[in-house]
Order: sequence, then structure tokens, then C-alpha cells
Amino acid sequence: MSFDLVIKDGTLVTATSTYQADIGIEGESIAAVGQNLAGDEEVDAAGKLVIPGAVDIHVHMQMPIGDFISADDFFTGTKAAALGGTTSIVDFVEPGAQQNMVDALNERRALADARVVIDYGLHMTIGPQEIAKLDQVPAAYDAGCGSFKLYMAYGLRLEDGQLLRAFEAIREVNGLPVVHAENWDVISTLMARNLAAGNISPHWHPRSRPALFEGEAVSRVVKLASYAGTRAHIFHVTCDDAVQEIADARRRGLPISGETCPQYLLLTQDVYDAPGVEGALPVCSPPIRSQEEQDALWRALGDGSLQVVTTDHCPFSSSEKRTGLHDFSKIPGGVPSVESRLAAIYTFGVRRGRLTANQWVAACCTTPAELAGFARKGKILAGYDADLVIFDPEKGITLSTQTLHENVDWTPYDQIELRGWPETTISRGKIIVEEGEFRGQAGQGRFVARRFA
Repeated sequence: MSFDLVIKDGTLVTATSTYQADIGIEGESIAAVGQNLAGDEEVDAAGKLVIPGAVDIHVHMQMPIGDFISADDFFTGTKAAALGGTTSIVDFVEPGAQQNMVDALNERRALADARVVIDYGLHMTIGPQEIAKLDQVPAAYDAGCGSFKLYMAYGLRLEDGQLLRAFEAIREVNGLPVVHAENWDVISTLMARNLAAGNISPHWHPRSRPALFEGEAVSRVVKLASYAGTRAHIFHVTCDDAVQEIADARRRGLPISGETCPQYLLLTQDVYDAPGVEGALPVCSPPIRSQEEQDALWRALGDGSLQVVTTDHCPFSSSEKRTGLHDFSKIPGGVPSVESRLAAIYTFGVRRGRLTANQWVAACCTTPAELAGFARKGKILAGYDADLVIFDPEKGITLSTQTLHENVDWTPYDQIELRGWPETTISRGKIIVEEGEFRGQAGQGRFVARRFA
């Protein structure tokens, strides 16, 4: 039998095993995994790793945040993702005050559908104004929003009673709550105190958001979710206090999961002490923390206390970051990471012995797909979408704005050297990146309706 496309002679790395095999692709799906397969088109992967396409379940493309819109739109952001080996993302919907959830979903899809290069899903945000709309959760779920974003910070913050009601509504449809866990009352108090004392520089950003109270917020999420009888996923974990709350919950058999991000694994809070706008660029929330916290996050990935690496990709230009130089609380928060995530975790995780190659694939590809409800992604199995990456473990790259493709004039990883980089990216059977060159086009990605059994 001849397949449409065959990936030949690669070393297949999955979340559970590593072995030599060919992959036969028919149309958009993996049709066979075996030896000596033949295809109308064949790609030589000898000496390379072949892994499932990476899945990033936490990104913000062309997302309005305050007075700004994140710099990557759905085309530039998904193109950068594809060049970095990511074949699926999950972004966000934020309904307007009087807007129906499904109408907001359709409006967001209208922005994305014609631009996306890779497949995508959307989390439905439940802010304070959505508490009166909780009867719309089933319709949003049926429309493909299998997950719902809940904030414990900013203007979208839910009070504990509102969190409980949201958890209960999401439980009724078997959806997944995903939570930004911080203690906003403490943060607001500390920010005001620091600004009043003249502490206005980015140095004070992490010192206004203590790790202790990130852990406290995660503890509240665990208790509320447990009481409501629902699972929950904790976004962008930055510290050991939060890790320990998640690990303890999992030891007790509670369905709680957690993620961290490259900025917390590669950088320390010293970045906020750089002069001028350089110190403002890496501002994100929760903040980048100490070396000790970074070490704890790597240990948590290695021992399974944290399950996923995402990016929280949300870039703003240096000129937009500059607007908060005289008041750190006004710096638009977010960093670009969507292109470098997969390779960075390989270099600093696998190559440094912190993770096995299988753990790397689990954290960046398989577990996020399973967790978010991508039923046909994240594995190299017959019947799954042919989302695949041929990864060259020896290719070196120095990260910079010249080598990366995100639509922003800076990178927090400038001059960091990686060894290992995606060579070829395949999305539903189509080669969209070939030998590092983009071959895709806007609109070829699809919205994936995500639901849970």
C-alpha cells in the first residue's frame, strides 16, 4: 500500500515510548505506524526525532487588554507557533457586558478563522458580568468551548462565592475550569503601598505579588473546586508554594492539574532590574521569580507535580511597555514565547537531564491535548490527526528578533542559545514548515470544538 505521505526512518518519541518507525499519512490523518512504509511523497527523518505536534493551551492573539491589543494577530502568532513546532493552540473569548456567550464565541471565531495557520480552540471567559449568564454555559459548551477561564485578579476577578457558582455551572456540563490564581486584595494593597512610597520601577512588580499568596490562591481553588465536585487546571504556576498545593491535591486523588511557562523556567526576577524599558519588557503576571523558585518548577515537571508547559503568549511592543516606566502597575503584562517553547524545554529540560524526552513530549504535546479536550491530537496513533514535527536534536539556534518570527521588536530570550529545533511541521497531513521555511497559508487552520466524554 502506498500512502499520501510517509515520514521515513525517524526516531518516534511519544509520551510513553521511543522507537524507530515510519509514519504513513492518508489525507489529514495518521493511517499507519510501522516499518518499510511507502508513500507518494516521502520525507527522510533519519537522525531526527519525530514527535506529535506541540499543543499550547494558553495564548492571547490580538487580545484587547486595557488600552492595548496584543501584538500578534491570529496569522502572525500561529505562523510563529508553526515555525516553533506547535500545531494547535487555545486562545480566549471575553464576552461583552450584554453579549451572549455564543455570540461572543462567533465574533471571536470571525477574527480567527480566516487567519489561523494551525488548528485552534477557545476558552470561554467567565468574569463578574457572566455570573448572571451562567445559564448560557451549556450552549457555550455545545458550541465547542470545552473549557472556561476564571480570574482571581484584575477587573475580571471573581470573588470566592462567584468562583463557586462558576465551578458548579461548569461541572454540570463536564467542562474544564482553567484558573488564574492570585490574591488580588493583597496585590492591590502592596502595589498601592509601593507606589505611595515612590517604588515605581519594574523591580517592584514581583515584590507586589508574593509567591506566598499565589500559593494561598491555589489552595482556595483546590478547596472550592473540591467542594463543587469539579476538576480544575491552574494556569502559569510560578512558585513552589503553588506547586505544593497542586501536588498535595493530586496525592489526595483530586483532579487538579497545573502548568508553568518558559519565562518562569528560563529567567529570574533579576530581569526586572535592567535599566529603562529593558526592565519593563518581561513584566507578566504572575511575575518571574527567584532562581530558587525556578529550580522548584523544574523539579515539579520532573516529578509530575506539574503536568504541562504552555506559554501565556501575550506580547506587546517595547513602546507599549514603555508607557508604564513611571508606574510599574501600568505596564501591559505579557511576553512572547509561542515559537521558542518546544525547543527551549528540550534544551534546558532534556539536554540538561531535568526531563526525559518522553516527559518533554508529554508536557508540550500529549498532556495539554488530552487536558484541553483535543480528542485527535497529541499522539502518534492511527486515526489521530497527522499533526507531526520532525525535530533536529543537533540544530543550534541563537534566539533573537532576527531568528524568531513573533510580531514584536524584542524577545525575553535574546541571545539564549538552544540546541535542538523543529525542522518540519505537519498540520493535518500538510507540510506547513519545511526545513525551517514557512510553507503554510492563512486560513488553513480550523476551529476545533472541544468536549469531554
